[in-house]
Amino acid sequence: MISTQDRRFALELIAEARQAGARLAPACRELGLTARTYQRWTRKEAPAEDGRLTSSRPVPSHALSATERKQVIAVCNDPEYASLPPGQIVPKLADEGTYVASESTFYRVLKAEGQQNHRGRSKAPRTPKPLVTHTATGPREVFCWDITWLPGPVRGRFFYLYLIMDLYSRKVVGWEVHERELAQHASALIERTRLSERCVDRPLVLHGDNGSPLKAASVQVTLRRLGIVPSYSRPRVSDDNAFVESLFRTCKYVPTYPKKGFADLTLARQWVAAFVRWYNHEHRHSGIRFVTPEERHQGLDHEILAKRKALYEAKRAEHPGRWSGQVRNWEPIGAVHLNPEREDQAPAAAA
Repeated sequence: MISTQDRRFALELIAEARQAGARLAPACRELGLTARTYQRWTRKEAPAEDGRLTSSRPVPSHALSATERKQVIAVCNDPEYASLPPGQIVPKLADEGTYVASESTFYRVLKAEGQQNHRGRSKAPRTPKPLVTHTATGPREVFCWDITWLPGPVRGRFFYLYLIMDLYSRKVVGWEVHERELAQHASALIERTRLSERCVDRPLVLHGDNGSPLKAASVQVTLRRLGIVPSYSRPRVSDDNAFVESLFRTCKYVPTYPKKGFADLTLARQWVAAFVRWYNHEHRHSGIRFVTPEERHQGLDHEILAKRKALYEAKRAEHPGRWSGQVRNWEPIGAVHLNPEREDQAPAAAA
């Protein structure tokens, strides 16, 4: 609705624009109006004010009266129904041969009276916590870890691969294969990885899912003793630990992965050791501009990518007609974000 003052001001602006040579439709469009609205406003018989502002609106004949609204509130506040939602109150009244109003009307009246609150002794539904975001600006800042099954010699028997990955470089910094899934194995792997990566005097975040071995009390004690900040995925959310899950997929889809499983624990460990050597030192990772995780972990990726960029620039200078635009992006990947915040999401704690 537009006030009379705003309407007159809009008419003056449109008239000024038309005197300057503007056409009617574009001038109206700039003010969010249509040419038809302008024509209606400028008719001689047009009212001076917006009639919707002063028009009387009849109350619908089917609307609740003030007495009926009070009856709805009285029923909801009755001790017998005070702990029940309208979805329980209305059927119960119907069983007693009483009809006051529909369920939606109960909700509407309660909302208008400021009484639409959680009813009952149970806790009110809570808004789920936003996922925690961690940012790695270099190696040895944020580690991700998880456990996956490796098929054994017979159906239903598995070996368990414990694996820790550096978020920044994607390098596998720690791994072990065991016959059982135990928190003791997880604690031992954390300690060995921390020592091998020289993280004794550095702040470190370790992110994992909600598996019982990763959240066990013994693991929590180990993390506190080592000064490592634990981080966990949200319950029943499969993609909060996506980097490790992607690594497991790479592991199980390489051509050398045994389709029929591993004959024993020793063979499983030997195969994983070979895979980790290949992955860290030979596999050019698509997420880090196709350098190997070891090269990025050691800080060599900037030099490698600079050489690639220089090569591409030289080749484009030799044959410019073969290039439709810029050369391939060989700029180094900067900081890596674990579960980055979306624009529609409230800020969460960052590391």
